[in-house]
Amino acid sequence: MFQRIKKSPKLKWSLVVLGSIFTVFILFYFSIYFGVFGKIPSTQDLKDLKQNQATQVLSSDGDLIGKYYIFDRQPVTSNQIPKHLINALVATEDARFYEHNGIDSRSLLRVFFKSLMLQDRSSGGGSTITLQLAKNLYGRKDYGYFGIVVNKFQESIIAQRLEEIYDKEEILTLYLNTVPFSDNTFGIESAAMKFFNKSTKNLSLEESAVLIGMLKANHSYNPRIFPEKSRFRRDVVFQQMEKYGYLTKTEMQVAKQSDIQLDYQYYSHDQGLAPYFREQLRKDVTSILDTLKNNKGESFNIYRDGLIIHTTLNSKIQEYAEASVNSHMSKLQEAHERSYGARAPWFTNKELILDAAKRTSAYKKLNKQGLSDTEILAELDKDSSERELFNYGKKELVKGTTLDSIKHYLKFLNTGFLAVEPSTGAVKAWVGGVDFENFKYDHISQSKRQVGSTFKPFVYTAALENGIVPCSYFSIREVTYNDGWTPSNSGSADDPDMNYNMKYALSNSINTIAVKVLMETGINNVISQAKKMGIESNLPPVPSIALGTAEISLKEMTMAYTGFANSGRSSKPYYISRIEDGKGNLLAEFKPQVQNKAAYSETTREIMIEMMKATVNEGTATRLRSTYGLQNDIAGKTGTTQSNKDGWFVGLTPKLLAVTWVGSDDHRIGFRNTGIGQGANSALPIFALFLQKINADPNFSEISNARFGNPSAQVVSLMDCEASEKDGFFDKLFGKSDQKRERKKDDNEKKGFFNKLFGKKKKN
Repeated sequence: MFQRIKKSPKLKWSLVVLGSIFTVFILFYFSIYFGVFGKIPSTQDLKDLKQNQATQVLSSDGDLIGKYYIFDRQPVTSNQIPKHLINALVATEDARFYEHNGIDSRSLLRVFFKSLMLQDRSSGGGSTITLQLAKNLYGRKDYGYFGIVVNKFQESIIAQRLEEIYDKEEILTLYLNTVPFSDNTFGIESAAMKFFNKSTKNLSLEESAVLIGMLKANHSYNPRIFPEKSRFRRDVVFQQMEKYGYLTKTEMQVAKQSDIQLDYQYYSHDQGLAPYFREQLRKDVTSILDTLKNNKGESFNIYRDGLIIHTTLNSKIQEYAEASVNSHMSKLQEAHERSYGARAPWFTNKELILDAAKRTSAYKKLNKQGLSDTEILAELDKDSSERELFNYGKKELVKGTTLDSIKHYLKFLNTGFLAVEPSTGAVKAWVGGVDFENFKYDHISQSKRQVGSTFKPFVYTAALENGIVPCSYFSIREVTYNDGWTPSNSGSADDPDMNYNMKYALSNSINTIAVKVLMETGINNVISQAKKMGIESNLPPVPSIALGTAEISLKEMTMAYTGFANSGRSSKPYYISRIEDGKGNLLAEFKPQVQNKAAYSETTREIMIEMMKATVNEGTATRLRSTYGLQNDIAGKTGTTQSNKDGWFVGLTPKLLAVTWVGSDDHRIGFRNTGIGQGANSALPIFALFLQKINADPNFSEISNARFGNPSAQVVSLMDCEASEKDGFFDKLFGKSDQKRERKKDDNEKKGFFNKLFGKKKKN
C-alpha cells in the first residue's frame, strides 16, 4: 500500500490534500467548539433557558385585549399541544425526528463542502427540528466568508447538548414555543391566538396545518396576506402527513376540501381593542415595575418577562364604546365639513395650516436646510403621489401632496369617552380618540378642555351645601359683573321678568341663573366644593367659572360625578386590578380609591340626582328619551363652551357613569354653529348609542335595570314648588327679585315648623 503511494505522486498529493482538509475541518470545528467565533451556551445555560415572553393584558371578563412584547411569544406546555399539530410538524419539518440524535450528519457535511468549497450559498437545508430550535434560541451572527458554516457548526453543538438535556417531547415543546410565525409572532400559542383567536389546545387539524405550513416562509405563506398560497402550503402539509402515516388518504382528501377560516386578532400597539387604554396602561405599568424586584433582585421588564396584567376594563363594554364613537363621529364629521364648505379653516387659514405643518417631520427636515416657512409650504405642496389616508371605516388611497395630507388630518374632530363604575371608579371603557394609529393624543389622560355647563352641578351642589334651598327663585335677567362681563343665555327668548327655581335652571342650563347661584353661594365656596369632589385643576376665582370656562381633564370630571351615585363619596378612576408573573404569582395589587368622607350631604346628593334626572326628562338632554328611546334611570348634564369649541355630555346611571367630550384638537377650530356643536348634538349621541348597546345585551341587565331609588320625604318636600314665577309690577319697578328669592328661601326653611304644627306642607 505504502509502496503504491510512493510510486504514485498523484495519489500521494491526493491523500495529502484530503488529510489537510480533514485536519482543517477538525481544527475549524474545535475552534468553534471552544468559542473562537463566540461563546456557545453551556449545558447549564441550556438548562436555564428563558426566552423573552410577551406580557398579556386581560380584561375583567378574562379576554386577552393586548400584549407588550419585543417578540410576540406565549409559552405552552406539552400537554396543551394537540397530537395532530405534533404530527404535522414532524411530517413536514423532520420526518426522522424520533430516530436521530439531533443532527443529520450527511446534511451537515453537504453544507460544509458545498458552501465552503464550492461557494454554493443555497446549499442549506436538511436541518433537524433540534437544529432549528438552536437557531431559534440563539439566532445567527454574521461571520463573513465562513458565516453559514460557523453558524451551522454552532447550532450542531447546541443541538447535541439539547438532546442530552431534554427528551424528544420537551424539544418539540421548546421548538413550538420559540419558532417564528408570520406578523412578528413567536411561538405556537401566540400564533394560534393571532390567526384563529383560540388557544393551541383547541386548534383543529386544518388550523394546525396552516400554522405549520407558514414555517417554510413566514411572509409568503401568511394566510392573512396570501390566502391561496397559504392553502397550497397547508395541503402540502396534509400530503406529508399522509405520506408518513399520520393521515389516511381519505382523511387527507377531506381535509383538503376545507376552507381557511381566520379569526385574526390585532395585538399591535396601533390596532385592536382599546389602543389608547393600552398605551396609557403601558406607561403606568412600566413605572410600577420600576419599583418591583424579582427573586434575583432584578427589575421586571414589561416586554420580556411574560407578565399578566389584570385590568378593570370590560372587553364587551369597550367594544360597544368604540362602535358608538365610530358610528356617531363619522356622521358628525360629515356634518362638520358640510357646514363649513369650501371656506373651511383647514383650507383657508394659513396660520392653522402652517402650525399643523410644523408638527411634521417633513417640515422639520426642510427647516434644518434653512428654508423659510413660505418656501417649506411650497415644497410640501409638490410631488403629488398616492397616499393612504384615514377615513371612518376604511383607509383610502388618495393622490395628493404632503400639504394635502396635513390639511386632511387638520379637519378631523376628535373625542374622549370614559365609562366607570361609580361605586369603585373601576374603568369599564376608555376611548381616547377616533383613531390611535393617526391621532396618538389621548383626550382622557393628556387633554384638558373647558367643560362648559357640565361644571354647573358643582355650583348647585355648593349652593345647596351653603343653605340655598332648591325652591329658591332666581331672575333670568342678564347682569353685568364687576369685570364687565355679561353672561347671556344661548338662543333664549324667555320673558326677562321670569324667575326660575334651581331645578329648572339646571335642567335647562340657564347661564344667567348659574352665575347668580355662584355669586350667591360665593366663588370660593364653589371652588372648595369642586375640589372636595375631585377637581384638581386650577379654578380661577372669577364669575365665568360657573359656565365652565376652567380647563379640566375628562378623568377629573368623571371622578367628580361619581359621588352622585355613591353617597357623596367620589371614586378615583382606576384600571389595574393586579399584576402577576407568568406563573400567576402576585406582584402587585390595586384597590379602589374611594373618598372616606362624603363631599356633601345625602340630602344634597338626592336633590342633585333629581335635578339631573330632570335634565334628561324635561331639559337639554330629552333626546335621550325622544330620539333614542332610552327608558333607563338616567341623570345627566350637557355642556357647550364658548364659540362651540367643545361639546360635553355626562350620563349617570346607578351602576355606570360615562363622560364624553367632542371637539377639534386645535382650539381655534370650533363647530360652525350651535346646532351641530352643542353638547346635546355633538357628545350626547355617543352615550345614547352606547347605552342602547348595553341595554340590548342581557349580560348587562344589572346595569340596564338599575334604579336610583326614591328621594326621601324631606327632599320631596324641599323640591315641592312651581318651576317658575313672574315678577309683579313692584318687583319690576324696584328690582326686588333678589329679595323675593330670599323670602322663598326663608319660607322653605320654615316648612318643618308648619308641618309639625298643622301636619301639612305649606305651599310656596
